[in-house]
Amino acid sequence: MRLKDKVAIITGGGSGIGRASAELFAREGAKVVVADFNEKAGQETVTAIRQAGGEAIFVQVDVSDSVQVQRLVDTTLRAYGGIDILVNNAGILLFGTALDTSQQDWERVIAVNLTGTFLVSKAVLPYMIARGGGSIVNLTSSTGAHDAAANTVAYVTSKGGVALLTRAMAIDHAKHNVRVNAVAPGPTDTPMLRDAMSPEQLSAFAATFPMGRLGRPEELARAILFLASDEASFITGAILAVDGGQTAQV
Repeated sequence: MRLKDKVAIITGGGSGIGRASAELFAREGAKVVVADFNEKAGQETVTAIRQAGGEAIFVQVDVSDSVQVQRLVDTTLRAYGGIDILVNNAGILLFGTALDTSQQDWERVIAVNLTGTFLVSKAVLPYMIARGGGSIVNLTSSTGAHDAAANTVAYVTSKGGVALLTRAMAIDHAKHNVRVNAVAPGPTDTPMLRDAMSPEQLSAFAATFPMGRLGRPEELARAILFLASDEASFITGAILAVDGGQTAQV
C-alpha cells in the first residue's frame, strides 16, 4: 500500500499505460481520478478498479483546454479534498515530416502532448503546494527525450519539450516539496502503437531492440509508481528510460 490515502490524477487513464497505472495505483491504496477524452474507455477503467475493491472516479477532459482542465481539478477536490500525485500520460501520435505535416496536425500534437502537460501541471501545482508537497510524473518518450526518428516531427518535438518541461518544473518547485520526474517509454504494446503500425511492423520493430520485444503497459506502470511514491523521495528532474535497452543501443 505504497500510496495509501493518496489522491492521484492520471490523464489518459482509459487505456494503455494510463489504465495500467490507474489500476496499479488503486491496488496500492490511492484514490484515483481517471481523466480521459474517451468516456467509454475511462469508465471501463473505473469499473475495473471498483470491481477489484479500489476507489476511483472518471472525469472527461481534453487536456489542451484550460477550462476543462480546471473542471478536472475542481471535481477532484470536491471528491477527495486534495491532490498528491499527477501522472501526465495523455498523448497522441501523428506521423509526418516538416514538409507534409499540416499546421493543424502540428498544433494538435503540441497542444495535447506538451501544452496539455503544462496546463494540468499548472492547475494542480497550487493545491500540491498547499498540501505540503506532491509528485508529478510526466510521460515523455525514448523517441524525443533521447533521440529523434523519421516521419514523426511533431511527436518528437512535443516529447522533447515534455522532457525539458519536467526538468524546469523540478528546479522551480523543489522548494515546495513537489518532485517532478518523467518516464521515457520505449515502444510499448498499447492501443496507440497498435493503431499506428501493423502486427508485422510491430514485430519487426521490436526485434531491433536489445530485449527483442515491446514493453508491456504494466511494466511502465511500475516505473511510474516508483517515481510517484515516497520510495523516490530524493529523485526530481529525472528522466527514467523504460525501453528494453533501446536508447542504450542508439
